[in-house]
Formats: sequence, C-alpha cells, structure tokens
Amino acid sequence: MIAWYKKLAACGIAIAMSGTMYAQSNTINVLNIKTAKDLRAFFKYTGKDVPFISGHRGGVNVGFPENSIEAFENTLRHTPATFEIDPRLTKDSVIVLMHDATLNRTTTGTGKVGDYTLAELKQLYLKDVEGNVTKFRIPTLEEAIIWSKGKTVLILDKKDVPFEMTAAIIAKHNAEANVMVTVHSAKEAKWYHDRNREIVFEAFVKTQKALEEYEALGIPWTHIMAYVGPDNKPELKPLYANLNKRGVMCMISTAPTYDKLASAEERANAYRAIIRDGASLIEADRSIEAADAIKPLLPAKSKKKKFFGKKTI
Repeated sequence: MIAWYKKLAACGIAIAMSGTMYAQSNTINVLNIKTAKDLRAFFKYTGKDVPFISGHRGGVNVGFPENSIEAFENTLRHTPATFEIDPRLTKDSVIVLMHDATLNRTTTGTGKVGDYTLAELKQLYLKDVEGNVTKFRIPTLEEAIIWSKGKTVLILDKKDVPFEMTAAIIAKHNAEANVMVTVHSAKEAKWYHDRNREIVFEAFVKTQKALEEYEALGIPWTHIMAYVGPDNKPELKPLYANLNKRGVMCMISTAPTYDKLASAEERANAYRAIIRDGASLIEADRSIEAADAIKPLLPAKSKKKKFFGKKTI
C-alpha cells in the first residue's frame, strides 16, 4: 500500500509539474504596439534603445517549422521578437507563408506552391529545420496577420506577391501597426508610401548612395528601419552614424553568415559583437539562441521598455 501511494504521489507531482510547465509555456513575450505611430516610435533610434531579435523566416528552431504561427509562438515564449516572413501566392491567388517557390524542402508536398490551391496546400504538413514532419499546416498571410495583433510585428519579405495585393491586405486588416513591408529600393518604398502613409518599411540601405536615394524621394526616416547587410564590418560605422542621426535603427541579418558558425560560443560572440558595434537588432534564423546571447547587453533603463510585455495565450 505504501509503495502504491508513493507511486501515486510521484505521479501527482509529475502531473502538477506538467501543469506548471504548460502554464508557463502559454506565457509569451509581446510587443505593446497598438498603432502605426507606436510602431514608428518603437523603431526610432534614440541611443538608449533595447536591442532585440527578428526571427528570419519566422525563426528556425527544431520542432517548429519556419514560416509557421507555431514557430512564432515558440520564439515568443523565450523572447520578444518581430518576424520576417515570406508571402507567396497559391494557384487560386491566396497569400500563404512559404520561403521557397517549391514545397519539397519544408512540407510533405512536392512541386511549385503556385501550382496548388489553398485547399490542396492545407492538406500538407510542415517539416522542421531537420526535415522532421510536424503536425503543423501552412498558414495564410491573413491568418498570421490576425494572430499577430497585440503580440508582435510581421515583416513581409518580397517574393511573388504583387505590391497591390500586399498593400490591399494591410489596408483590409488595418495592420499598419503590426505589419511592415520589406523594400529593396527607395522607388519601392515610394510606391507604398504614395498609397499608404502609415506603412513602415524594413528598407535595404546598405550604402550611403542608397541613403541619399531614400532622402531624395522624400521617404520619411520615421518610417524606416534599415537593413544594412549580413556582415558586421568596420565599414558600416559611417553608415550607422548617418542613419542613427536621422533616427533610424539598423539591422544585420545573420542567417547567411554568423548563424552558420560551427559552435554556439562563436555564434554568441558574433551576435554580441553586432550589437556592440552599432546595430540595434539582429535578424536571425536561430532566434532563441541569438536572443539569449544578447541578454547581457540589454540596458537596465530605457524608455523603450514600455513596448515590451507578456501575455497569456
């Protein structure tokens, strides 16, 4: 009887611990951004900002497929973050999230995304970074936008979706506070800005010449977060200075470079160096690992902390 009771008690403790872990897993970090004005304030460079992570392809972590809402939530359980995602068109002109033009690498399907209807794509399962099939399905951009409100900011990369459709879905959902658009040039930014003065951009500004082009076309710096490239190099110092004095935060993407370093220690050192050398945020495949690495660099005090909170989902 005593042995049986001990087993039951141990089982009860395990269940209780499991319940606690479940409760904890339902608490996520969120960005308190309610309006487009808030979003512009969040990205304004002040010199006393809180460095943070943007999950490349939504964050690439084992068990959670890229470009999935489940991956976003998994990252947010560990750190506040924005998410760079990849919109693509289905055969029936619905926007879904998929980095590649083909399904082979990240789903149980094969062939081109654009050769399938949404209903057909919803029958497939997503694979994680190691190729393991998960229970998760391909989300639509609309599903992701609705989910993201009050939690995070989605940054739409440029794939095969026409500008008109991107602008329309943002307007439809009044999503200027929780959706940004990636633009590769000042001309692209002007196209969107002429149609919607509230949209904020992740803008390619890799050179002084590019900076001057945005300025010449009258794109407000209040509406820009600058992507300066994948390499943390000394030559960026003057560009950082010129963008920062215009109130612009700068971002380095480590997906093609430092995320691929062999050891966790090498990667951590690279992530910290990026922030120390002048970038305000890092776009990383390894979203959780990068966030952990830069924690020692978070300021004790910053007015930007008002934008960071937690929520139970």
